[in-house]
Amino acid sequence: MLRIQPKWALAAVIPLAFSLATPAYAQSEADCAARADRAQRESNSVVGGAAVGAVGGAAVGAILGDSRKTTKRGAALGAVAGGTTNAVRKNKKYKQVYDDCMAGR
Repeated sequence: MLRIQPKWALAAVIPLAFSLATPAYAQSEADCAARADRAQRESNSVVGGAAVGAVGGAAVGAILGDSRKTTKRGAALGAVAGGTTNAVRKNKKYKQVYDDCMAGR
């Protein structure tokens, strides 16, 4: 026995197909800025990068100089380098997320 589908079932599928075929538009600048700000806050902190850099710099200073003075200098240079590196990474993360959002991705 052949079963005939009701015509209203086709009417329910057509709007669904059109809604899936429409392109995704970019969000507003404020929405993208908020999303980028959240991503930036969730990334590594500048202070954490400075702390890791200081430990690494102190280790290098202790190995190379074998005195307290070079250990302190190495820690200071490592803290500056680590903090700066993480600050740059945070800015890049913000820009990447913001640009992706504005492009509709």
